[in-house]
Amino acid sequence: MSPMLLHPEFDPVALRLGPVAIHWYGLTYLAAFGLFLLLARLRLRHSPYREWVSAGRWSAQDIEDLMFFGVLGVVLGGRIGYCLFYKPLYYLSHPLEIFAVWEGGMSFHGGMLGVFLGMAWFARTRRRPWFEITDFIAPCVPTGLASGRVGNFINGELWGRLADPDLPWAMVFPQSGVLAPRHPSQLYQFLGEGLLLFVLLWLYARRPRPVGAVSGAFMVGYGSLRFLAEYFREPDAHLGLLGLGLSMGQWLCVPMVLLGGVIWRWALRPTDNPSQ
Repeated sequence: MSPMLLHPEFDPVALRLGPVAIHWYGLTYLAAFGLFLLLARLRLRHSPYREWVSAGRWSAQDIEDLMFFGVLGVVLGGRIGYCLFYKPLYYLSHPLEIFAVWEGGMSFHGGMLGVFLGMAWFARTRRRPWFEITDFIAPCVPTGLASGRVGNFINGELWGRLADPDLPWAMVFPQSGVLAPRHPSQLYQFLGEGLLLFVLLWLYARRPRPVGAVSGAFMVGYGSLRFLAEYFREPDAHLGLLGLGLSMGQWLCVPMVLLGGVIWRWALRPTDNPSQ
């Protein structure tokens, strides 16, 4: 049997300044937003956005506005999505606890829907096609997801399923209450739907693509990688595995992949102007 790794049980507080406690998870959110700003500014150098900046159609100010609507969508959508998807009956009985965000509980799929709504509002106020906006931001999102998974790992939460003790990177998470080796699924997700998805999507989006193609590719890519990662992630204790032995996360990925595939195929349909 290989020696098992032990999660170091990091202090969730990274820094204390008098009565103020700065948490690692908050810092990973800041890192996610900072990476978005950096990558979005780099995206403005890609075609066709480079030409649109020259024509005054896009500007650096747009990045800051996108950031505002995106943060709003992530926080509100992520929290409301968690309450609806994972604990609807509980929050129906305890509605005020919906606002207790400090107790944890965020859903990526809810946050994604929130961002979609935020981008719809941005597109409406700027009189631009919605897919033009989502195609722009899609390659800038995975690094933020990677940052969030680092926060999950530091907090010792969302641990993986039980693993073979001989797996070299199997890890014991004392927070789980079971001193047995598990898959460090947070790191799987960091590498898959975070770094790998970023590289693939960034390279794909470097060249002009039909409107909607990058958005569809993101939905298919994230949904597929998250679906696979869920096989190594411990299901939510109050839900367990649902129909067909799939987790809630996997079931939420199914419509995401299907819709993304439809959008991607629609975007790549033959047209007289395939570039944009």
